[in-house]
Amino acid sequence: MADFEKALANGRPPNIKKLFPNSKALIVSGKVIDRALNKKGKAMTIAANGRNMYVIRGVLAAAQKANAAVIIEIARSEATYCPTTMANIARRVDQAMNEMGITVPVAVHADHYFIKTPADLAWAKHEIPALFEHGITSIAIDASHLPDDDNLATNIILGPLIPTWAGYETEVGEIKGSQGLSTAVEAGFLIKGLNAHDIVPDWIALNNGTTHGIESTGAGIQVDLTADIHKSLEPYGTSGAQHGTSGNDSERLKGIAEKTHTTKANVATGLQMISFGLKVNAFGNAEMKDGKFIKLPDQGCTDEMWEAMVAYAEKQGWKAGDYKKLNLIFERQWEGLEKPIRDRMAKGVEDFVYDLLVNVFNAKDTADIAKELIIEKGYDMGVKAKRIEDPAQWTEAKYRALYATMDVDKGPEGNFDD
Repeated sequence: MADFEKALANGRPPNIKKLFPNSKALIVSGKVIDRALNKKGKAMTIAANGRNMYVIRGVLAAAQKANAAVIIEIARSEATYCPTTMANIARRVDQAMNEMGITVPVAVHADHYFIKTPADLAWAKHEIPALFEHGITSIAIDASHLPDDDNLATNIILGPLIPTWAGYETEVGEIKGSQGLSTAVEAGFLIKGLNAHDIVPDWIALNNGTTHGIESTGAGIQVDLTADIHKSLEPYGTSGAQHGTSGNDSERLKGIAEKTHTTKANVATGLQMISFGLKVNAFGNAEMKDGKFIKLPDQGCTDEMWEAMVAYAEKQGWKAGDYKKLNLIFERQWEGLEKPIRDRMAKGVEDFVYDLLVNVFNAKDTADIAKELIIEKGYDMGVKAKRIEDPAQWTEAKYRALYATMDVDKGPEGNFDD
């Protein structure tokens, strides 16, 4: 507890101290989480998309039990169909941590802050600073929907808006499964160009073979491809962020932890389905029978509540992938269920996440490492690499000319937001 009190005094960034001056929740920068997993080595932790409060509570309970540093996140697109938004996620996490007595370090991440149009970019200049005022401690600038030169230009514009102490993720290649796979050349173009402008992301997300949502192809994460790209980026200090983790088997995920520089593994859909009480396999995919999800009678919400959820979805004409929209519609009704039911909605998530953290991700006891780093350095971990690239070779004119010579395959067009 002495170390916890020291970490609490030194590790909470300025925005968190201002928002929650009397809080006992150790909300930290995303950099702290990345550095702790890096220090342990061959380890990554969960970045759990807290689509509802039962996912958030279950992940926090699992993290406490595993003594693991974790990340709770929400994507920009998720905020349109979930009660958790980028503006309220810090308050939700802080409240739950204080109520539950959680003492492990937790980062609050705004995931997939997508930029697709000039209007998105203009709005981002206002909203990104506001999100930090609302308590996020880490953000992913996702301009992967744009050509690589525009992606780089966008990050150069928005990177300086991110506090130097905060976690920073960038992305190259939309998450499209086995099509349009990222290459070391594309990843290097983005990271080298940012380095020349003194911008050093903590993470890079790749299109390395996985998908968001319900994994249906079975192709999954390409471990060797990921390892090769990460190796090429070693001089720049950038770790990997693994998106679309649900649906990949444990051996593949262990391979990502052991063979790559990944420290952050996003898990969203699987946790949501578990909180509902659906039958989910060991890979995090909800199982189906005759085209319908399988509700377990003693898990998640009540059977009557699930029937109401299904009836609502069917009335809207929603397909399986649209069931994520039930979070916004039904969380207030879940809050009216009896406490044992609410507790089991979170407990299913806790059990699943604990197994991931301890037996797959190798994240056990990283909370202690994170606290040690905080006690030593404070809330700001600094950057992992100095400038290597010559700024004169990465002017806008030169990097756009370089991109024009690159042979890239981004795969099919489509909506790949989350």
